[in-house]
Amino acid sequence: MASLAACGMAACSPSRDAPLVRYPPVVVMGAYRAGAVVVRGAARGWWKLAAKPARYGEPLPVGMTMYCLKGATRRGRSVRAGIVAADPKFFPLARYVDLYLGQRYLGQFLVDDTGERVKGPRIDIWTSSCADARRFGIQRGTVVRVHKTPAATLAVEQAGSARADK
Repeated sequence: MASLAACGMAACSPSRDAPLVRYPPVVVMGAYRAGAVVVRGAARGWWKLAAKPARYGEPLPVGMTMYCLKGATRRGRSVRAGIVAADPKFFPLARYVDLYLGQRYLGQFLVDDTGERVKGPRIDIWTSSCADARRFGIQRGTVVRVHKTPAATLAVEQAGSARADK
């Protein structure tokens, strides 16, 4: 057994007369830059220990479904694209979340609705097509709670910074 280990080590070690090949370090950068990047996920069963809503910027694993009901949301607004239903214990109403399905970014959504079956770590995305909702089924994804800067506030800030630059 010892001779076999010695033989294996000799085969893997470089010979003394063979030159070592060294490659220069390479930095790879793409032209596209993402605004939000998921670095790590939460521990399995995080929601069982959650006593307060999810924190901003913290990626959390969730189950995702779609729904196609017509009518009003929990906050009294009409259902529309960009609305999700969630358990308010984890994702408070009137807050924004970024949704990821695997590596694919689905977009930024407003938590504006709740549901009887939407309990715990689950997000229900509104769609106008019931066929799409059935096809989507139940999938695993990641949600990140984000701050939303209203477009009017952003335009005023940009105009103010442009005047300050002059």
